[in-house]
Amino acid sequence: MKQLTAALFLFASAVVSAQTPALPASVQGRVDAVMPQVVDWRRDFHQHPELGNREFRTAGVIASHLESLGMEVTTGVAHTGVVGILHGGRPGPVVALRADMDALPVEEQVDLPFASQVRTEYNGQDVGVMHACGHDNHMAILMGTASVLAGIRDELPGTVMFIFQPAEEGAPEGEEGGAELMLKEGLFDELRPDAVFGLHVWPIPAGQIAVREGGTMASSDSFRIRVQGQQTHGAAPWAGIDPIVIASQIVLGLQTIPSRQLDATLTPSIVTVGAINGGLRSNIIPDSVEMIGTLRTFDAETRRQIHQRVERTAKQIAESAGATAEVDISLGYPVTNNDPALTRRMSATLQRVAGERFTEASLITGAEDFSYYANEVPGMFFFLGIAADDPAMVYPNHSPFFYADERALPVGVSAMTALALDFLNGN
Repeated sequence: MKQLTAALFLFASAVVSAQTPALPASVQGRVDAVMPQVVDWRRDFHQHPELGNREFRTAGVIASHLESLGMEVTTGVAHTGVVGILHGGRPGPVVALRADMDALPVEEQVDLPFASQVRTEYNGQDVGVMHACGHDNHMAILMGTASVLAGIRDELPGTVMFIFQPAEEGAPEGEEGGAELMLKEGLFDELRPDAVFGLHVWPIPAGQIAVREGGTMASSDSFRIRVQGQQTHGAAPWAGIDPIVIASQIVLGLQTIPSRQLDATLTPSIVTVGAINGGLRSNIIPDSVEMIGTLRTFDAETRRQIHQRVERTAKQIAESAGATAEVDISLGYPVTNNDPALTRRMSATLQRVAGERFTEASLITGAEDFSYYANEVPGMFFFLGIAADDPAMVYPNHSPFFYADERALPVGVSAMTALALDFLNGN
C-alpha cells in the first residue's frame, strides 16, 4: 500500500511539475521525494484528531520532525503550539508559514481506511472528533515544506519561521488560545517576520489555488440583546410591556442595517439572529427576552458602523415601546485582510504553481484567526482546492462527510515552498 501511494504521488507531482515549472528542478525533485511522507502524515493526523488546546500527540509528531531537520524548535506555545526556526546560509528577510492543528467535535461519516474513530468529552458531552476542516492537510503540507526548505538551507537568503498553531476553531470555554494567544506570548517579539503566508483547503476543484487582495474572510463578532419589558397576563397585554413583540421588531430592524443603511456596493455584511429565548407559558407575557446572534463584515470601518447601528437600533426600538434594551457585542476574529502589495507580488508565484487552475477567490463569510498575524505583519492567505471530481463526494468544511482529495497535497507543498523561496529571494 505504501509503495502504491508513493508511486501515485510521485506521478501526481510529476504532472504538476510538467504543467507548472514554479520551482527549480532540484527543488521540485525534493518536493516529489517528500510526497509519500506528506500523505502518511496527513492520514496519521486524520486518524488521530485532537480538539483545540488538546493537540498533544499532534504537537509531538510535528516537533519531532522539525527537530530531526535541525531547526530551533519551541513547544508549548499557546498551550500546544510548535514553532520551528530555519536559518538560511545567507542573510536576508524573515518569512513565516502557518498551519493550524486542531480538529472539530464532529463524528466522521466518510468511509476511509484511516477515518477517525476518536471520541472525547466536549462541553460535558461524548462526541466524535474529526478533521472536518482539513487542518490535517495543512499540517502535512507545512511539514513537507519544512523538509524541502531544510534540505536547501545553505542556499536560503534569510530565515523561515514555521508556525503550527492550536485552537484555530476556538479555545475551550474559559480558556485562551489560537493565534491571538501565540502573539500575546511573544511569537513575533524576538523574530519579527517581514511577511506571513497561510493556506486553507476549500471545496473547490482539487489543485486549484484561489486568492484575493484585501478583505478575504469576514470578521466574526457575536451580540447579545436583552429586552426588558413588563410581565402581565397574556389575556391583558395592555397591562404590561410585551418584550416578545419588541424583540420581533428588533430582529426586523437589524436586517435593515445591511440592506438599507450600509452601501451594498462597497462591501457585504451580515446580521444574523441565531436564537431568541423568553417566556414560559402560553398565557404569560414575560418580563424579558434575550436574543443572540453574529455579525460578519469585510473591513474595519463597516465593522465599526455595524456595531454602532446594532446598539442604536435595538435601544431605540425598545424605547419607542416603553421598554429597554441592553446590548453586548463581543469581538471575535478580525477581518482576514490580504496585504494588497504583498498579494499582487506573490500572486505571480501562485499562478506559476497552479497554472490554469489559478483564480480569484470569492469573499468568504467564515472567519479565520490568521487575521491576527496579518494585522501584525503583511500577510497573504490563500485557498487550495480539495474537491473530488465526483460531486457526490463534495461537502462543505465542518461537515461529517467532508472529504479532501489528496491530489491537492503536492500543489500545496509546491505553493508554500515557492512562496518562501520567492519572497526570500526578492521575487
